[in-house]
Amino acid sequence: MQVFRNILLTVVTTALLLRVSAQAPDPWRINAGNIEPQGYYGVTVANGMLGVVSAPEPFKVKDVVLAGAYDLYGRGRVSNFLKSFNLLNMTLDIDGRRIDARNVQNMKQELNMKEASFTTSFSMGDKATVSYTYYALRQLPFTVLMDVSVTALKDISINSASVMEAPDALRDVQNYYNEIDRPHVVISLLTSAAKSPTGKLLMCASNTFLFGEPHGQEPRVIHEMWDNNMHLMKFARKIRAGETYRFSIAGSSITSAHHDDPLNEAERLTIFARLEGRDRLLQFHKQAWQELWKSDIQIEGDPQSQQDVHSMLYHLYSFSREGTAFSPSPMGLSGLGYNGHIFWDTELWMFPSVLVLHPEIAKSMVEYRFQRLAAARRNAFSKGYKGAMFPWESAESGVEETPVWALSGPFEHHITACVGIAAWNYYCVTQDKNWLREKGWPILSATADFWASRVERNGPGQYDIKNVVAADEWAENVDNNAFTNAAAKSVLKSATDAAKVLGIPANADWMLVANNIPILKFPDGTTKEHATYKGEGIKQADVNLLSYPLKEVSDPAMVRKDLAYYESRIPNEGTPAMTQAIFSLLYARLGDGEKAYHWFQDAYIPNLNPPFRVIAETKGGTNPYFATGAGGIVQSLLMGFGGLEITPDGIRQIKSTLPKNWKSLTITGVGPEKKTFVVR
Repeated sequence: MQVFRNILLTVVTTALLLRVSAQAPDPWRINAGNIEPQGYYGVTVANGMLGVVSAPEPFKVKDVVLAGAYDLYGRGRVSNFLKSFNLLNMTLDIDGRRIDARNVQNMKQELNMKEASFTTSFSMGDKATVSYTYYALRQLPFTVLMDVSVTALKDISINSASVMEAPDALRDVQNYYNEIDRPHVVISLLTSAAKSPTGKLLMCASNTFLFGEPHGQEPRVIHEMWDNNMHLMKFARKIRAGETYRFSIAGSSITSAHHDDPLNEAERLTIFARLEGRDRLLQFHKQAWQELWKSDIQIEGDPQSQQDVHSMLYHLYSFSREGTAFSPSPMGLSGLGYNGHIFWDTELWMFPSVLVLHPEIAKSMVEYRFQRLAAARRNAFSKGYKGAMFPWESAESGVEETPVWALSGPFEHHITACVGIAAWNYYCVTQDKNWLREKGWPILSATADFWASRVERNGPGQYDIKNVVAADEWAENVDNNAFTNAAAKSVLKSATDAAKVLGIPANADWMLVANNIPILKFPDGTTKEHATYKGEGIKQADVNLLSYPLKEVSDPAMVRKDLAYYESRIPNEGTPAMTQAIFSLLYARLGDGEKAYHWFQDAYIPNLNPPFRVIAETKGGTNPYFATGAGGIVQSLLMGFGGLEITPDGIRQIKSTLPKNWKSLTITGVGPEKKTFVVR
């Protein structure tokens, strides 16, 4: 009887384990079934230049967003991101009936983060099963590819069209259709061009079909003009029962912000993709993502956290790329959130995570600031300061782009310290002295000069910084804000250190100023957020950033004291995800794995939106994808649970801890040497 019980127990246990295993989230794929338009928040496929946002309708995408494409229109009398032509909208008719959400069954969608692809599949009655997958090709910054597969369940005829439609904001739309006929290939080009709202930019897009049939046997392509803002090209084909028919669409979008001749270049890029062919395009795309994923964070013992962290890394990698002077906005390439502007979100929240894992991509972010240094100097001059004053919101030109009604534009000055700190951290990780001399030093010296002129010298220990919007943005026009003051001290010290590395004289005034900027305290020693702070609720981490990344408060007892005070000042809603990420990071460094895990989950779980667990800015928010939050949470893993530290001599590992339910944390591909760090 006991043997029977043991066997029964083994069978039941095995069944339960198999059930748990079957339900465990896939580390690389996020699947969605029962697609409903209501409550659907799209997920983005992007390559650091071009982002494609998913939609719940078959053969539709919500938005196509292009980095660096701004014009003055819409909200706030400032530059806004422009939507591009939708390269991938299609129609598919089976036996004369148009496919839409109402007549398909078993519709499923899947984001494959490892290969950066998005697949939709469904069936249409007893006629066919259909799937399509699209990619923002990593190796070709302005080019996308979509694969379509139709399996006939009975003899059917299909009619498929690629539809090019201009977004509402564009004007003076021009549509073109061209066939290039060569002995070995025929290329059908569907092309559109339009001016941005003020006429500042010319935006262009072009796409083409890629057929699998031998040359001469491809379907005949027909062009149709519908109206000034829309045209299409289409083909028809019969498919026998049991046969699977495949074709692809390749397309490119580019503007005059990226190229002097965007109309011809869009067609050239599409022709290039067409003649590379589907297989080579996918081969190089997948190879590029294999290289990116050599820098990874692996969590053993928590499958859901593993999937979520891969999603965060995937989005950070998708929204930025090597070899550019572009920098990601808070929402990356997931739409028009925050007008596509660049804030401190890059330097303080996204940049450190990318810097540790892919310094070559992080270099693009500091290059963005270097190329706008002259504009920052003009901004400082206009406010009566020396050096360079970077704008709170920046777009293409580097001038202030904050809407006038927001006081953060004239007063949230800590951004200038964040830019300088990022430049110094780039040197610390890469140890690239040539870069430091040519680009880092101009940024660091100019930001240090700004702070030396910005302080009001009221005696020893009283070099006050008055009238600022704090990092906690609910505190407007306050004096001696903790984060602003400590960040200014940090950049003044970093500029001095940079001078020593380069063997050039530092301005002695920088350290004089740094040593006299006050950090205010309550009577019990708790750091005071600003001069008139009395314990009110705070929007986001401010004081706690003095422990990390600023290293101004380093005594563990004081770190814990500041944490205990300010974590109780965070309301349950309205605060951005990175606030709790800092709490998580600091508790991990203090050795409290369980509190660290609580704040890790609180940073993003309440912010998730269906069906792909995309992160919104705030709890219950509906404006994903919040790349700033992802950057902060990834820092909690790298520099919190992982114990990594950026030092003047590179990246090293300090003591940290894991929550009880994590068996191990492995961080691969760290820094220029691509090191591996493990915490057990």
